[in-house]
Amino acid sequence: MAIFRQYIAPLLVVLVFVFALVAVSARIFLPSDMAAPAPIEKIEVTSQPIPTDLPPATPNLAS
Repeated sequence: MAIFRQYIAPLLVVLVFVFALVAVSARIFLPSDMAAPAPIEKIEVTSQPIPTDLPPATPNLAS
């Protein structure tokens, strides 16, 4: 257990830190349009569907 605390755990912490540093630093090499934050689009809420949007009624063939 001492080997894990002295060698393996600190190595895992350093590896996670290095991975995060590389992931964040990769933005430098992206094209300028991809390095910007994503645009926020407005979402339009539509009202109730109008009767013309409904499929045509099928006749009742059971009778």
